[in-house]
Amino acid sequence: MEVLERAYAKLNISLDTPFVHPSGEQEWDMLMVAIDLADTLTIKTTNDHDEIIVESTSGILPLNEKNLAFQAAVVMRNEAHVDEGVEIHIDKRIPVAAGMGGGSSDAAAVLRGLNRIWHLGKTEADLAQIGLQIDADVPFCVYSRPARVTGRGEVVEPLTAKLPPLWLVVSKPAISVSTPKILKLIDYENVEHGNMDKLMAEVNASRFDQAFKAMFNVLEPLTATRFPEIIKLKDKMLQFGADAAQMSGTGPTVFGITTKYSRAKRILNGIKGFVSETYIARIIN
Repeated sequence: MEVLERAYAKLNISLDTPFVHPSGEQEWDMLMVAIDLADTLTIKTTNDHDEIIVESTSGILPLNEKNLAFQAAVVMRNEAHVDEGVEIHIDKRIPVAAGMGGGSSDAAAVLRGLNRIWHLGKTEADLAQIGLQIDADVPFCVYSRPARVTGRGEVVEPLTAKLPPLWLVVSKPAISVSTPKILKLIDYENVEHGNMDKLMAEVNASRFDQAFKAMFNVLEPLTATRFPEIIKLKDKMLQFGADAAQMSGTGPTVFGITTKYSRAKRILNGIKGFVSETYIARIIN
């Protein structure tokens, strides 16, 4: 049997890490959204062999057990207690190593797809718990809609109200950021936390001009210290008319938000000249 699944990129509208667990895992508090920049996965099961085979249009994506989609297939096959072969083709559009959750979203798509193929009856909450075995962003990517995400990433609370029409200009500079290295730089004694409760109150009240002012990412200063071009890119987006701009995740992707397509187009034209991987996107509600 064969199914198609869309794997949507994610952005952190806000990101905080209140503390670190004794295990070394971060506690998170984030407002996350999925955007319509997406990979397309073709997921097929077969009795012709018992291998897990991953193919991709990307020339730099690992296709072995390091690939999160591969890992998701392993986990789901164990859940289903089957030994069928699984073939996964990833039509890659989300930039790789961009802090946009491309690998996690591919993994979530495999979880959803195999859940359908094998009629496992797992709920989104079930798949989110399973996904936590793979990566902290997989639970959110299972839902792929605006949500507050807490815990180690496994507590996903979708927003009850839809966000308004917003245009996002998403730009990934040609630098490589190591998430583990950035996380090791966090000084929990001195990190400046944002006010997530205030942000959520503004969002829930649909006061988005105030919500833009309350956005934050506590990891941005850490990554920007190593890669100052992130701040330059953020400043350029604001200069070209973004209502707010911020780094997503551990970087290096920066996004600008505006309520007008004409302004998003102007930002895109201003940025694309020096950052080729720049896109206009919408939030998936």
